[in-house]
Amino acid sequence: MDRPVYQKLKTEQKALEINLNESIYGTFSEIGAGQEVARNFFKVGAAAGTIAKTMSAYDKTYSDAIYGAEVTGRYVCESRLYKMLDHEWTLLEERLRPIKSDCNFFVFADTVTTINYTKTVKGQGWLGVRFQLVPGAAPSEIVIHSKMLDNDTKLQQDAIGILGVNIMYAVFYYKDDLKKLVVSLMDGLEDRISIDLIRFNGPGFEDVDSTIVSLYMVAFGLTDVTIFDEEGLSIHASEFLYKKSLMVVRGNFKPPTLVTMDVIKSSFKQFKKGDDVNQAKSHLITEVTLDYLRFKDGKINLEDFKIRAELLRSLGYKVLISNQNNHQDLINYMEDYKIEHLGLVVGVRELEEIIIDKYENNQDGRLLVSLGELFNRNITIFVYPALNRETGALLTADNINVPEGMKYLYKHLLESNQIVEVEGYNESLLSIYPSDVLNSIINGETDWEEKVPKKVRQLIKSHGYFSKLN
Repeated sequence: MDRPVYQKLKTEQKALEINLNESIYGTFSEIGAGQEVARNFFKVGAAAGTIAKTMSAYDKTYSDAIYGAEVTGRYVCESRLYKMLDHEWTLLEERLRPIKSDCNFFVFADTVTTINYTKTVKGQGWLGVRFQLVPGAAPSEIVIHSKMLDNDTKLQQDAIGILGVNIMYAVFYYKDDLKKLVVSLMDGLEDRISIDLIRFNGPGFEDVDSTIVSLYMVAFGLTDVTIFDEEGLSIHASEFLYKKSLMVVRGNFKPPTLVTMDVIKSSFKQFKKGDDVNQAKSHLITEVTLDYLRFKDGKINLEDFKIRAELLRSLGYKVLISNQNNHQDLINYMEDYKIEHLGLVVGVRELEEIIIDKYENNQDGRLLVSLGELFNRNITIFVYPALNRETGALLTADNINVPEGMKYLYKHLLESNQIVEVEGYNESLLSIYPSDVLNSIINGETDWEEKVPKKVRQLIKSHGYFSKLN
């Protein structure tokens, strides 16, 4: 999977080209960070042919009077953005369609908060465009969520302005090249923002596979983490994980087997029994990292990803894609959403690798700091056992090989229940090895069929999944 090659235009060039396109006409509505996007279109000139109205409601009471109040009391949220798009689109159609019948209407909206004086709010926002490709046609739309990385309010406002222009240009000029559309959103913004959600709707994007968009976002560096749900639709952590509890199960899932299902079910059942976990506010996500999707030459295997995404969704799981090979990066990402308790599920062999890596790479006195970052107070590592293929012995969190210099600290982590063994697992399933199942599929054998869930078996057989992959 190659990165698209195209001529990058400056923000001013994009804004002017849109302004000079007589068929594009609409409204900008921006709350929170000011008229940063609209300002770019005014600066380059010829905006009278593009902009019907700009809107900015800073006062929350006034904003509520226009767009309606939010049940959650939050203003920088997905639901607020859609209310803005709905309201402004209705006005545009009612007031201007009779006299602008030859125009492709658009409504650009954003609700943004920038970094505060004490740096406790980092800056993030929801942005979207509802637009037409044919005058009078049903609209399409793109919605994104962005996190600002600049450490200054003015710089973040500038970044939002650039991002808004990139979005506008992408939907009108790159709509038929999905890779280019996605990557171009970052033009002029490298290391200044991250984009962790892109959602497409409407007739202009009927053939877009949201799971592929999610992969592009991580593979092309727009974000370190993105999530899609059981239907394959992009979702954002802030909208369903805020102050909730989350368990993440990282795996290869090539393919999901009966032992995979046991890992997920037994560990999640145990997680929800925790003293500080509200069962009604608990979620589970499966995680696939880019390293699990690479060919030997380092390129991403797109077809392989499509298969695994479909199999996991068929089993009813949300999927988190990341380029984060260590758990600390994932933990840092989740901190922004004030998750009450985070559970990470690892195999016993992976735990052993983590412990040894922490020990070997922290010989300069940073070991306690390194482990302290990983095992903070609201994180629990759940360890699923395995069988030693040579001896048949059971490997558990209690009997893994721990370096001598780590034993005392490791014992403390066990005793404080920051590392716990998964309970209630099905020991008879430990003899199922996913690599053996995959090899059986590739070799055209049938013994794998009894080692995977029924839905997985049906999909693999009906589509010939994995038989041509390596």
